[in-house]
Amino acid sequence: MPEVIFPGPEGRLEGRFNPGPRPRAPVALILHSHPQAGGTMNNKIVQLLYKDFVRRGFATLRFNFRGVGKSQGTFDNGIGELSDAASALDWVQQIHPEAEVTWVAGVSFGAWIGMQLLMRRPEIRGFISIAPPANMYDFSFLAPCPASGIIIQGEADEVVTPGAVQKLVDKLRTQKHITIAHDTIPGANHFFANELDLLMKSVDGYLDYRLDPSCPIR
Repeated sequence: MPEVIFPGPEGRLEGRFNPGPRPRAPVALILHSHPQAGGTMNNKIVQLLYKDFVRRGFATLRFNFRGVGKSQGTFDNGIGELSDAASALDWVQQIHPEAEVTWVAGVSFGAWIGMQLLMRRPEIRGFISIAPPANMYDFSFLAPCPASGIIIQGEADEVVTPGAVQKLVDKLRTQKHITIAHDTIPGANHFFANELDLLMKSVDGYLDYRLDPSCPIR
């Protein structure tokens, strides 16, 4: 997994990139959790998501938001981080301009950024949001949510309340033309510390469904 440095809005951004095996390979962008709470692109969940998409033949990028690792700049409460994510997607698309489809996956704070990116980038067809912080940040920008995806939550999450996530899911499910899957992982905390296998089983099941050519969701 080659280390890459690419231009961001506030200077260089550091990432790990696995090119797609063919020119029209789909693209996946993986976004890490809160930079001020120890979130980096080397977070276990981020690495597992990255490996999963690589295994499925995606051109896959995970990167550090500004101010994390070798990425330049300073934390910007999500505004700058959304610009970082957009720059990261631009960079991958320069390498794979003929990508058939684009996915975004985010963990906690990264899930919030990823869902904002959905609103800006119509080419994103699917998302994976793990423990989206619906009790800390406003998700009302998803009006309407432009793509189908899955929201995965830990039943014993001590940071993001499962009730707030359920409310978000219920609201998104009232919208037409998209389908929102929702999985709750029994006993899992915010970091899925002892349930990473169950988390990835949920992710894999959803990707198997969505990437099947016969899937009704486009």
